[in-house]
Amino acid sequence: MIGSTPAMAHENPASSRQALQAHSDEFAKKVVQVSERVYVAVGYSASNVALIQGKDGSIIIDTSANPNDARAILAAFGDKLVKPIRAIIYTHNHPDHSGGALVFAGNGKPEIIAHKTMLSAKPDVGRGRREGGDAFGVSLKADQFINAGTQLEYGRTTPHTREGFLPPTRTFDGDELDLTIAGVKLKLIHAPGEADETVAVWLADDKVLFSGDDLLKTFPNISPLRGLPTRPVEKWITSLEKMLALNPEYIVPGHMSPISGETAAKDALTAYRDGIKSIFDQTMDGIGKGKTPDELVQDVKLPPNLAKHPYLQEWYGGVAWTVRGIYAQQAGWFDGNATNIFPLTPAERAEKLLAMTGGKEGMLKSAARAITDKDFQWAAEQADYVLAVDAKNADARKIKAQAFTELGERQKNATARNYYLTTAQYLRSNP
Repeated sequence: MIGSTPAMAHENPASSRQALQAHSDEFAKKVVQVSERVYVAVGYSASNVALIQGKDGSIIIDTSANPNDARAILAAFGDKLVKPIRAIIYTHNHPDHSGGALVFAGNGKPEIIAHKTMLSAKPDVGRGRREGGDAFGVSLKADQFINAGTQLEYGRTTPHTREGFLPPTRTFDGDELDLTIAGVKLKLIHAPGEADETVAVWLADDKVLFSGDDLLKTFPNISPLRGLPTRPVEKWITSLEKMLALNPEYIVPGHMSPISGETAAKDALTAYRDGIKSIFDQTMDGIGKGKTPDELVQDVKLPPNLAKHPYLQEWYGGVAWTVRGIYAQQAGWFDGNATNIFPLTPAERAEKLLAMTGGKEGMLKSAARAITDKDFQWAAEQADYVLAVDAKNADARKIKAQAFTELGERQKNATARNYYLTTAQYLRSNP
């Protein structure tokens, strides 16, 4: 297996590509009728948009990524949408969920409802790209890009802008809010998870739960590659327990297909809660025993029954990244090894290693052999030693690009694949 995350990689690039291509079926365009008065548009945008029919109007939950997608979804709903739209509910602030509100509001004045914490939510921007690295693969060529893990694409064809965003006109503080809109009784539940401001919507009469991004058909992205604070793991577990207590018969997630049937809904929620809790508990136990993040990544795994569960496959988030995120969140940056209190700089370390191994030429020959031996991680690390002292070394950049291409092609995790391949593309374009 490649690296230290075997659940996310295959030896055979073709099998990884095929697995991820099969996962793209989750994003096929469709309007699904969930219950007598609930519909969800899947695959028309980076996120789902749900419609609840009322007596004298409709309610929209989330609004897609941008006005173009919102217009396509309005057309797809057609006469299923009872006019006017009385309310728009944001499950959270992420741009793929809140970018099309202007279109759904139209000339009307629907209430736009969110949790109060959305008003202070920070933009979901992450770190700047390093060497072109991008978890969503926005700049990848079409023959390299497959999907973005929880959506077919994220901003590749239509940028995610705030042009279609409308700010909330009504917010609530605390845990819950009961509402009646267009004759529809709703309960809004503050459910921190992927976002601090997440709101789950409970339609009790239909037994339909709208979970936002707290439940997706992939291992959750608790510690994103793109660079965001580690999500609040303990709060996420509590939010899932709140949802389980509702005993829903249907679940409409923020991405991918809805879940139908009380047994299936309970199974998905239970597995998600247990999977997150298992990784958290194992990591905390290891921290208490003095283990380092590198040691924990090797030791902490999902239990076999959960590792096989369809809602815990590592298409988007990763167990290893979650372990590292929890460590940083709970124990800080220092791994307990005194050598790392004031370590050498990368350039200083590289200079000393190069002096031991025949200089840049010797290191590059070793890296090239690692490529031949399919030891791609080691090839990339050796290239980095050369680049630490000679950032423009063309041979090192070429080897690193080749290693990342091979690593990316062996990933079934979409965000890892996209990050490897966009970085490789950048290195080749900027020798």
